[in-house]
Amino acid sequence: MSSGSVLHPPRRGLRYRFTALVASGALAAAGLAATAAPQAQAQPQAQVLAPTAVAYVANIAGDTVSVIDSATGTVSATIPVGAGPTAVAVSPTAARAYVTNSGSSTVSVIDTAGNTVIGTIPVGTTPYGATVSPDGGTLYTTSFSSDTVTVIDTATSTVTTAVPVGDGPFGLAAAPNGTRVYATNNNGNSVSVIDTATDTVTATIPVGAKPNSVAVSPDSSRVYVSNQNSSAVSVIDTATNTVVATIGGATSPWGVAVSPDGTRAYATATNSDALLVIDTATNTTVATVPVGDGPWSIAASPDGSLVYVANRYDNTTSVIDTATNTVTATIPVGDGPFAVAFGPGSAPTADLAVTVADSADPSNTGDPLTYTTTIANQGPDTATGASATVTLSGTAATITSATASQGSCSVTAPTVTCTLGSITNGASATVTVHVTPTATGTLTATGSATAPETDPTPANNTTAQSTTITTPPAADIDVDLTAQPHLGILVPYLTYTLTARNTGPAQVTSATLTAALPPGASATNRSAGCTTTSGIVTCAYGPIANGASANKTFRVPLHLLSLGTVKVTGTRTTSAPADPNPANDTASATCTVISIVLVTCP
Repeated sequence: MSSGSVLHPPRRGLRYRFTALVASGALAAAGLAATAAPQAQAQPQAQVLAPTAVAYVANIAGDTVSVIDSATGTVSATIPVGAGPTAVAVSPTAARAYVTNSGSSTVSVIDTAGNTVIGTIPVGTTPYGATVSPDGGTLYTTSFSSDTVTVIDTATSTVTTAVPVGDGPFGLAAAPNGTRVYATNNNGNSVSVIDTATDTVTATIPVGAKPNSVAVSPDSSRVYVSNQNSSAVSVIDTATNTVVATIGGATSPWGVAVSPDGTRAYATATNSDALLVIDTATNTTVATVPVGDGPWSIAASPDGSLVYVANRYDNTTSVIDTATNTVTATIPVGDGPFAVAFGPGSAPTADLAVTVADSADPSNTGDPLTYTTTIANQGPDTATGASATVTLSGTAATITSATASQGSCSVTAPTVTCTLGSITNGASATVTVHVTPTATGTLTATGSATAPETDPTPANNTTAQSTTITTPPAADIDVDLTAQPHLGILVPYLTYTLTARNTGPAQVTSATLTAALPPGASATNRSAGCTTTSGIVTCAYGPIANGASANKTFRVPLHLLSLGTVKVTGTRTTSAPADPNPANDTASATCTVISIVLVTCP
């Protein structure tokens, strides 16, 4: 099997021997069965990510990898690798970079801390593409001449299997969700979908002519494929494994990449020396950026602010500012830059600090109680997709409502769960939970918050506030009503005394008593705090100590009364704290009116 000239676009004075590389790869390795035992190199469990994003450029004619510091835009190291390096894949921890060597049918394992090759893994014949699983545990490489994808355990640097795919597998990309790997079949005009759980092909998707590179959107829903001989990019819906759009305009597209936020795709127009910027929402080209001679591969920086393009024919890498879609730098690299890849760079960190406060402590059963949970971002980066929970424990309580200062909350007792969205450095969000305690004891609200970013101080992500719940205080008001006649020829009247007697056990803080008058009667000379409306005298009382009494008086003129029995009833209508004994909440005074000068009141 040969790649022929279709594996690179026809160029003026083409300088590199792609067909020769395929032939040398076929001679170097006849398949997996002929490979020597690999040198095992343990994958580090964790490593501090690089403080700035680092790009790795595979130079196919120089048998080297150029290491670019994106902060300075300079080559910081040049690493010798195998023959004809064609792809670079960086582990999620940035501890290792894997380089496929198409001329020697091997993978060079680079320790990124020292920029040295620490192992060489024999793989299938003529490896071109490479990708690492999101968990870093598996490396995949295409074997162009063997029509297989080689699967490698990165912990032991050993080949575990070879997956048969289509004719001439070339590019590779792993879905961010880890479930699928996509391989372009350059001679088969298709894409093979590999199930990573079973290492089997579950679908073969027809695309354009001579598909080279492949990239997957951050949400794993779309796959973008550059079709060299169709001058188009195919867009695949991963749910249906069908092409849902074809984007033209790229002459001999080779490289393809997707921005970290998924809003842009990029494709190299190799014969036009340009980079196409594609709006993924509309699948249309929104900008064309002139770059170097023979743009081959593309990589977006981890923060999406830069795109690097490896220009194979002038031995440079173009740096594009994605905000302006302009080239801001051109970096000389090795001989024949064929592929470029970024390491993850520094992982964003956001220190979420949680506090919980109660509105009262102690609080009474039956009284409303509020817990306010504050989630403060102490930085240094924005917390994206933040969420919080507030969980009640201890004595019984009912959650009456829950709200957040941003986002939304749902209640599944005893837990409130809130999606808060982004919280910028220095900002905060609050979750307010209203509860009603229903039993005495200790009620505890535990607040917790998380975000996708690394939290440098996880100990302050969770905290709790406990509240003592007590029996509410009670004060029994014993109502008394007495009447005293005041007789005379001029203005005879009855004086009523409405008494609120506190029998405890707590102090009365306020109370309201009423007195219902006979029909047609009215009250005069009322004590302060008493009013009359529609035959009802209403008197307000202030604090009354346990064992004390408070009196209010008013007069009822006799000439307004009918002869006979006159009855006035006093009633406690409201008081605080609660009255535990309603049996003594009323009292009556009954007088007998014989004439306006003769009245008897018991």
